[in-house]
Amino acid sequence: MKAGVLSISDRGARGEREDLSGKILQERLRSAGFEVSCYRVIPDSYEEILALLVDWSDREGLDLVLTTGGTGLSPRDVTPEATRAAVEKEIPGLAEALRFHGSKYTPRAVLSRGIAGIRGRTLIINLPGSPRAVEEAWEVLSPVLKHAIEKIQGSEEECGRG
Repeated sequence: MKAGVLSISDRGARGEREDLSGKILQERLRSAGFEVSCYRVIPDSYEEILALLVDWSDREGLDLVLTTGGTGLSPRDVTPEATRAAVEKEIPGLAEALRFHGSKYTPRAVLSRGIAGIRGRTLIINLPGSPRAVEEAWEVLSPVLKHAIEKIQGSEEECGRG
């Protein structure tokens, strides 16, 4: 399965901050058997986020895109809005599970506005920008990612307890 990691950070895009969250995601994905074929660090720009999500889904044919950053309350945080414009179906339970799990570590996790959804045959999930939040989110994602992608791509396997 092919994956992409899109890190969204003004300071990261300017080279003022190392993209630790993106590196963590790449490591976790590779250790889970994904091929990370796309990776970028871009500024908090609605147009750039939307363009890459569409390109990576439609042209690159990625199975999974994980974004990190831009899910908070600041005026420049537009990742959820750009993602919502890109996806055709939302998966609210996944975003809710990420916030709920994160709230076990910090009450501020409920302030994340990240969404999850499907564009074509690509699963797109927004994660917060902090390395710690990415690690916590991986605890939720790792047991369900491959099954979700298989279902999106048409698997008729039963969804019973796994």
